Amino acid sequence: MELSKISYIGEKIKNAKEIKMTQLLKIEILVTVISIILGTLLHFTYQWSNGNLFVASFSAVNESVWEHLKLIFFPMLIVGIIEYFFVKNITKNYLEAKTIGIFIAICFVVVSFFTYIGIIGTNAFIIDILIFIISIVLGEYIAYKLMKRKNESDIKTLVLSGIILLFLFSCFVLCTYFPPKVNLFRDPVTNSYGINDK
Repeated sequence: MELSKISYIGEKIKNAKEIKMTQLLKIEILVTVISIILGTLLHFTYQWSNGNLFVASFSAVNESVWEHLKLIFFPMLIVGIIEYFFVKNITKNYLEAKTIGIFIAICFVVVSFFTYIGIIGTNAFIIDILIFIISIVLGEYIAYKLMKRKNESDIKTLVLSGIILLFLFSCFVLCTYFPPKVNLFRDPVTNSYGINDK
């Protein structure tokens, strides 16, 4: 009798975990779609705002690779903050998982873009769009896989994740106005850098 009770309780716990993981997967799929849509919109918001300096901080102000990384970082960050309130009771390592996902998505764009440009010698709009979509899907997928693990946050990993996100946030904002004169920040259409070099 005791064994059957223990077995029943174990089965209920297992089912509850499976339900939570299913909920997490559904939320992650929705988050991925919303991030892609928001990232697409941020490509145009600076232009739609008639060059508003505040909007420039989180929107693409030119066609450089760096400015297009904003279309990945800010949507994943903003949607991720909202998502937290829906999954905080499901996962125990949310901030760390999301930070890694965002970082990998950014790295994927940089590596993929410069690799294919190096191979074919020019950029192709369709390939750029595919890289953008794949990067967000990849980043969110990795975040999801990490959140499924039983690893719990500790103060060190939380602080490190917060520092990384704050550093990236600061870099994206500051480099909009004060970009280094290197290829990552160069607009291939106008050969300009950032917002003040037009």
